[in-house]
Amino acid sequence: MSNAGGRPRLAGVYPVFQTPFHEDESIDFDTLEAEFRWIFDQGADGIVMAMVSEVLRLSGEERRRLAEHACRLGRGRGAVIISVGAESARVAEEFARHAESVGADALMAIPPISVAVTEPELLRYYERLLRAVAIPLVVQDASGYVGRPMSIAMQARLLEEFGDRVLYKPEAAPIGPRLTELREATGGRARVFEGSGGIALVDSYRRGIVGTMPGAEIVDAIVALWRALQAGDEARIYRLSTPIASLVALQTGLDGFLAVEKYLLVRRGVFRNAIARGPVGYHLDDETRREVDRLDSLLRDAVEAAR
Repeated sequence: MSNAGGRPRLAGVYPVFQTPFHEDESIDFDTLEAEFRWIFDQGADGIVMAMVSEVLRLSGEERRRLAEHACRLGRGRGAVIISVGAESARVAEEFARHAESVGADALMAIPPISVAVTEPELLRYYERLLRAVAIPLVVQDASGYVGRPMSIAMQARLLEEFGDRVLYKPEAAPIGPRLTELREATGGRARVFEGSGGIALVDSYRRGIVGTMPGAEIVDAIVALWRALQAGDEARIYRLSTPIASLVALQTGLDGFLAVEKYLLVRRGVFRNAIARGPVGYHLDDETRREVDRLDSLLRDAVEAAR
């Protein structure tokens, strides 16, 4: 589905892909292509390059190459959203212009995280990105694991200024109440994606989100849950959401998400290894790994039962 400007109307399930690496930590583009095929085969509506793609651990050139591959390989199968957030507005703008030039359907941006900027500075940062390109921008408050919460008023102002080109991925705690605050501050106009890995998907759906951006490792389960929510099938909703929430609850911080997600992608035969670029702040120990295996088995059963 497209909007009046011919762009795809962003809604549904958009997993953030994990970046596979060779043993020398260079990007494994062959496995990346296999990952994209697998994601779309599970019913995803698009793909996202963002935090669990390890963008903060990539060089500028690697980010551009990864964006180019994502746009090329996703073309024709679903929308592609590229994260362009950076520590300076100039660099973020360069990433934004590049992503648009290689075919991104939309951008996403976290604010700078190394300094505490004032609200007027943050507003100028996002205004600069929106003025640099013609495609939509997802404003990502990733403060659930990096950075600081952004004010609801500032986020609402961007929608007033730039209209429906502005979307949101709010991850500041408490997720549900802040999502409602954003909805009310924008008169119900805010188009919001859930970004908690699925743990808050049911509650967020009931508060009016248009989609979700989980990790890629359980995309089949998230697609099944999204469809159950759209159908209003309460029994199926909770049969799926309970093991999803339990599994995501084990993932502490960005490196916790990465460790579990890459482990599960190896378990599913999508990835050859679970290498993440270090230094990392979380390692999957044997007991956690066994619990992940148990919960994943429960989730597989729930997905099969939901079909």
